[in-house]
Amino acid sequence: MADSQAEPGRRHHDMGGLPAGPIDMAEHDYAPWEKKVDAIVRLLIAHDKLTLDEMRRGIEELGPDVYEQLSYFERWIAATTNVMLEKGVVSVSELGDAMQQAYANHHTTDEQ
Repeated sequence: MADSQAEPGRRHHDMGGLPAGPIDMAEHDYAPWEKKVDAIVRLLIAHDKLTLDEMRRGIEELGPDVYEQLSYFERWIAATTNVMLEKGVVSVSELGDAMQQAYANHHTTDEQ
């Protein structure tokens, strides 16, 4: 991957004009969890809980290592979560409880 920090003022997410290899233009199916993330973000925007500018800012604020390690929709999850916490739409405690419940549901389903 090209070093986007080589140019002054360029942030790690700004890949415009840098060599990044070929782009896979083939149609592909989205995983169910990716579709859910897209639906959640669309609902938050439709209900004025999130704006595209907030979403973009949230993605751009991810640190270089995190940004590089996450997939496209994982970045959406991280950014949306951070903005919802920041705006007080959800608390850290509520998020933790929901994550524990999702984990329990997932592992219960897998074991059956």
